[in-house]
Amino acid sequence: MKADSETEKAVMDVLKKFAESYAKHDLESAMSLIAPDDDVVIYGTGADEKCMGSEAIKSQFERDWSQIEEPGLEYKWISVSAVGNVAWASMDAVFKAKIDGRKTKFSSRITEVFEKRENRWLIVQGHFSFPDQSQFFD
Repeated sequence: MKADSETEKAVMDVLKKFAESYAKHDLESAMSLIAPDDDVVIYGTGADEKCMGSEAIKSQFERDWSQIEEPGLEYKWISVSAVGNVAWASMDAVFKAKIDGRKTKFSSRITEVFEKRENRWLIVQGHFSFPDQSQFFD
C-alpha cells in the first residue's frame, strides 16, 4: 500500500506546510490543511488534548502557542501509504520549543490520515505523542 510518488509528494507537501504554519503561529494556514468536518480528531500529548472539530483544534493550537515560544517540527523519518483517496503517514520527528525562556527539544511520533477532496489532500485525523522515556536506557 505504499503511496505512489505523486501521492507521496502531495502528502509530504501538506506535512511541510503544516510544520511551517505551526512554527509561524499561522492559524489560518494550519487550519486550511485540516478538513472542516465535525468528526475530525487530533490528539495531542496531554491527557486533555483530544480535539474534535475545527473549533476545538483551533483552540488547541492557540493554547499551544500561548505556552511555548519558537515552536518547530523537524521530520526525521516519514512513511506514506495510500489507497484511493485516503492516505496515511507515520513520522519520527523532533519537536522544538522555547519554554520559560529555555530552548528544548523532544523526540516525537506523529500519525496523520489524509483524504483527497477536490484535488487537495486534507488531514482528517492526527495523533502526536512522545515515546515513553522509561524504556530508554543509558
